[in-house]
Amino acid sequence: MLGVVITGHGRFASGLLQAIEQVIGSQEQCIAIDFTEGICIDTLRQALTIASLQCDQGDGVIFLTDLLGGSPFRQASLITLKNAHYQVITGANMQMVAEVMPERSNMSAVEFRDKALEAGHRGLTSLWHEQQREKHFIGSCDGL
Repeated sequence: MLGVVITGHGRFASGLLQAIEQVIGSQEQCIAIDFTEGICIDTLRQALTIASLQCDQGDGVIFLTDLLGGSPFRQASLITLKNAHYQVITGANMQMVAEVMPERSNMSAVEFRDKALEAGHRGLTSLWHEQQREKHFIGSCDGL
């Protein structure tokens, strides 16, 4: 099974992991590393390295980060560049994680990455857009 390390600014990582576990249950091989105020970059990199080693049972590790270009993303990227079975996904959101976490035992890191991005994009919408989609769907079924 793929390991997952969630990281981000403030308490993003621990909050996302807590929310995911509330919705889909406890997660094996998954660690949250918060990048809170006062933590230096070297400490963050060390924590991410240790977490990735703890989570990796041979299938690889996915880093889920909050912000493209932020320190958690950059440090996870440096670790990933040295590991062929690691991937970094940024812009992590609840929709993305809730959809792909239950399936990670049957996926490679690349498959997880691609499915996570699809799920994350699907979760970015608005009430108005969902109402329009529903109207279109109902309208297309009128002729049945």
